Amino acid sequence: MDFSFTEEQRMWRDVVNSFMDRQFGRDLTLQHDLSREFPEELYRKMAAEGWLGLLIPEEQGGLGMDRDPVMFAIFCEAIGKYSLDTAACIMTSMFTAGNVARHGTAEQRARYLDPFLAGEAKFAISISEPQSGSDAAGARSTARLDGDEWVVKGSKVWCSGAHHPDTCIQMMLRTGEGRYDFSVLLIPNDTPGLEIQKMDTLVRKSLGTTSLFMDDLRLPQDALLGEVGRGWQYIGEHLNFERLSIAASHLGSARTALDDTVKYLSERMAFGRKLSDFQVLKHRMAEDQARLSAAYYLVYAAASALARGEDATALVAQAKLITSQTLFDITTNGMQALGGYAQLPEYHMERYFREAKHGMVGGGTNEILRSIIAKSMGI
Repeated sequence: MDFSFTEEQRMWRDVVNSFMDRQFGRDLTLQHDLSREFPEELYRKMAAEGWLGLLIPEEQGGLGMDRDPVMFAIFCEAIGKYSLDTAACIMTSMFTAGNVARHGTAEQRARYLDPFLAGEAKFAISISEPQSGSDAAGARSTARLDGDEWVVKGSKVWCSGAHHPDTCIQMMLRTGEGRYDFSVLLIPNDTPGLEIQKMDTLVRKSLGTTSLFMDDLRLPQDALLGEVGRGWQYIGEHLNFERLSIAASHLGSARTALDDTVKYLSERMAFGRKLSDFQVLKHRMAEDQARLSAAYYLVYAAASALARGEDATALVAQAKLITSQTLFDITTNGMQALGGYAQLPEYHMERYFREAKHGMVGGGTNEILRSIIAKSMGI
């Protein structure tokens, strides 16, 4: 298989990387991490470029890259180069908006996608509950029809970005008795009866994550996305793009962390020699590079399989599993190499390290990914 990029793909990679360096870069990334502030200016600049619509079909005002997951992966790798959190601030709305593009009515697309594409609105996805994280099918929050209204009761957790103004939450809710009897409702975050509490987390500082509480929250009947009882299927479609985006952003962050480590080792002197001259450190960096290369090929193999229309669920799971572990190992080695300086935010490594640990949980824990892979093996 030829893993080399086409000329168009190389140009796209260079454009997005240059954009991130010029329009955001390390300093603003650090500033937003420390202040827990959403990168609103970056979000709107990406909207002006048309990039928020990468996964929206052209006939709906987007760029139609829902048919080209390789280009999407290139984008996610580039925007994750300084922070997985920064990438999540952009990607979360993007792959969630794709659900409306695929299953929404014309009225829903006009109401939600048009302001999203203009950079004036955002999306959040809500699946997990306090008693059902990895076991998503164990969710208990319900939606039932009362006349021409949906009545929603229950609570959700780990809903990233739900608190930002003009955000539509796509919430998976139980609408039947069967284990997988779920539907998805579109819930504006200013809906009466919805309480949102932001959580003080170790990571996701810019995007933020929340707990949601619904007490007789009422929505019109047309808040339903797609068909009743098809929510589990819609979320399954969603997760492939979500996990691919996370895996690709892991690559970008891992590459930056390794580059930073090599640069530090090449400049730092100890015992009359550069640290990079010590074989133990030289070999450690070489092994990190080898694993990063392997992770890179796996991500783009998964993206290519999705582009061909194949069932790539297991391959995407492998990509996220391996990239998350690779990123964690590279940042762990970076923390050790930088020593005391690694503890300082302005050296960035502690942010890479914190976010790497979260990468092994968010979007599906590594344990769940292993179960998905094992199932594909017939185990």
